[in-house]
Amino acid sequence: MAIPVKLEAFEGPLDLLLHLIEKNKIDIYDIPIVEITEQYLDYIRQMDTEDMNVMSEFLVMAATLIDIKCKMLLPKEVNEEGEEEDPRAELVQKLLEYKMYKYMSFELRDKQMDAGRSLYREQHLPKEVEEYRPPVDYEALLADVSLSKLQEVFRFMMKRQEDKIDPVRSTFGRIEKDEVDMDRKVVYVEAFIRSHRRFSFRSLLEKQHSKMEIIVTFLVILEMMKLGQIDIEQQDICDDIIITSKVMAAG
Repeated sequence: MAIPVKLEAFEGPLDLLLHLIEKNKIDIYDIPIVEITEQYLDYIRQMDTEDMNVMSEFLVMAATLIDIKCKMLLPKEVNEEGEEEDPRAELVQKLLEYKMYKYMSFELRDKQMDAGRSLYREQHLPKEVEEYRPPVDYEALLADVSLSKLQEVFRFMMKRQEDKIDPVRSTFGRIEKDEVDMDRKVVYVEAFIRSHRRFSFRSLLEKQHSKMEIIVTFLVILEMMKLGQIDIEQQDICDDIIITSKVMAAG
């Protein structure tokens, strides 16, 4: 006995077929083609035939179902691998693809509806806040570059120089100009690097005799590092900084 089906719920032939399969609780991989074809043709008879574009799509599927029904009555064909071919296989594949896209459209529709219920207040910020730009964080900018580590050693060595000050003589109030020739200090540091090749930054600073020499030596090291003449490394934050000559290493 035919089951009456309403047209309004379906968007095309595959939609109708999928509905019939789910309504009758049929295994989509084992479609009873005779029963489904009869129900599908009953539906075709109830259709409004004024829209021939829609009607033609359903008629093509009806012809496909009848063709499959005829093939099911004939002896089954065997493919090159010796396996029997199922005339329903292509239709099943199309139904599975349609079902996947159909439920994906449901998910997208739900997301669209949820997004439509989200409200956002327009941003209003004072002009000075909008124009604010955070200052450059040099520590983050340098990251693992050894400039900050060199600075730590520099401060340490400066403190050691301060500790050497005679507390009695320092109160005499006499100020002497401590002049250091920058060019001579560059020559000195380059010679020290050539003779040692690899050494600790601390050992270099300890050989200086005044604060000014420490400062100038520190600046020379920074410049050489900037020019790529030396490599600087430190295994741990508390370890000494090791300087290696790139020229000597390359040679």
